[in-house]
Amino acid sequence: MNSNFILRRALVAAHPNAGRGIFALTNASRSYATPSKQEPDPQLNGYPQLPWVHRGHLPPLGWNDPLTRRNFGETLHEQEEVLSMWGPDAPPIDPNVALRRFLIAVSAFVAVGFTIKSLTPEAPVVRREYPFNGLVRELGGLEENKARPESIDIEE
Repeated sequence: MNSNFILRRALVAAHPNAGRGIFALTNASRSYATPSKQEPDPQLNGYPQLPWVHRGHLPPLGWNDPLTRRNFGETLHEQEEVLSMWGPDAPPIDPNVALRRFLIAVSAFVAVGFTIKSLTPEAPVVRREYPFNGLVRELGGLEENKARPESIDIEE
């Protein structure tokens, strides 16, 4: 949270009706859309705070080093590894739109799979059956590895 916001809340809580109306309080508070004043970062120790601009969004011509889009002797940004030409690019599509398109593609793939499965006919043959529990003893197998038990249907 912004320290000004916390201080303002503490002052309003201490003096809720200090001779001002409700409209004066709402006009005094900063709206969410207006940018706040950029405070200098104490950890930079006087290093210039450069604007947050990705090198890929700069014009391609007019640089001493066109590969990285820099001029020689130019001050590096503190987050140069993120903002350089070799850093990650911002996705060109909104994440909600990307998720929607991904879910549409996955659902289409699953729908095609279920359609193919439902339209595939069953095999027109009877499954192979062997006598004596699938010839376990005759084929040298163990009694634990029997085939499924056969049902003996005697027709009279």
